[in-house]
Amino acid sequence: MKHGGDLTEAMARYGGSPQMWLDLSTGVNPWPWPIPRDLPGAAWQRLPSRADEEALIAAAREAYAVPAGAEIVAAAGTQSLIQWLPQLASAGAVAIVEPTYNEHALAWRIAGHEVIARADLDDLPQAARHAVVVNPNNPNGRVMSRAMLARVAAQLQGRGGWLMVDEAFADIEPDISVAELCVDLPVVVLRSFGKFYGLAGLRLGFAIASPDIARRIALALGPWACSGPAVVIGAAALRDREWVGRTRLAIQQQARKVDAVLENAGFRIAGGTGLFRLARRADAGKVHASLATQHIWCRCFEWADDLLRFGLPPDDRALERFAAALASAGA
Repeated sequence: MKHGGDLTEAMARYGGSPQMWLDLSTGVNPWPWPIPRDLPGAAWQRLPSRADEEALIAAAREAYAVPAGAEIVAAAGTQSLIQWLPQLASAGAVAIVEPTYNEHALAWRIAGHEVIARADLDDLPQAARHAVVVNPNNPNGRVMSRAMLARVAAQLQGRGGWLMVDEAFADIEPDISVAELCVDLPVVVLRSFGKFYGLAGLRLGFAIASPDIARRIALALGPWACSGPAVVIGAAALRDREWVGRTRLAIQQQARKVDAVLENAGFRIAGGTGLFRLARRADAGKVHASLATQHIWCRCFEWADDLLRFGLPPDDRALERFAAALASAGA
């Protein structure tokens, strides 16, 4: 699945400036956490101190309910962790539950691992030493139970492997997190800061794992893995529990509005999370092209010509524009 949030291709094919486009191709919160105007100049002028980094880790540990006995490592976005983990894991094939975010399979192949695509993990291939699950999944929002993931992790432990659980979109429903499994099982949980907090450009993400795995990740990343602004802003945002509560509610409400617009346009909701909706219509390709001519960009898929993925419009005016564009597309 190709990345969203880059209008370069859309503008090259359909024209217009970035300001003219309504970008629904991304799963990033359209209402970002408000960065303080009085951000300390030292955040830009010096390397993060140990105290700064410890404050970030403490805030993340609380926000993500990381249990005692597990460690958390900060990185410049979860993408860097996705690329590092296959390099650090032991040799052996990896089972990846697909369709999903395609950077996982690409990173494991680049690192020399055989990738075994699976529709689920009910029958973990005997050849698989590792496994990757995006939970909730991108793009269909499927959630695997904690019990199933614990069972799979125990199997992989017996094979000397790891289970990677990408929880990039778990902030809306934090109870689905499996961070507690990291204490006794070889589980690595990835948490994305930028998506829920609406600050993808800050480049901040976290890996939760047992102390030995976390230590290997930290050594690979090296010192000052995150920028000073990311450390300061991330710690403050993660501590802002009032904003988190309000934002979860606002996202859920906007997702329901998007569902209503799509269903009114003849789509059937096929899944998703609070930050994006997956919808099915037989002529999805035609709709995608029509929306693009109206400078609205969404996600289509090479593996399914009847599915489109839509992020959240930022306000009622954008939602109305979206509904009108769907109507003119032959809804």
